[in-house]
Amino acid sequence: MERRRIEFSGRVQGVGFRATARDVAQGHAVTGWVRNEPEGSVLMEVQGEGPAIEMFLADLRGRMRRLIAHEGVTTMPVAAEERGFVVRR
Repeated sequence: MERRRIEFSGRVQGVGFRATARDVAQGHAVTGWVRNEPEGSVLMEVQGEGPAIEMFLADLRGRMRRLIAHEGVTTMPVAAEERGFVVRR
């Protein structure tokens, strides 16, 4: 089990990025959250087994690739009690 914090930059706000991430996550064995940041990026934390995270990110990139200019990834501690994947405001 692992957890990653990913900051997406580019044209990622106002284009359905958060809703798409939530919808894509429902098809994968991952939990976490996604939210808009004040400076225009989108911040996400995603948790699961490494292959499940990779498959989720591949599907998300497949849908949003043209809008993502850069991704910054940080490893985070696992949140043991987390359930589901939500959009945070």
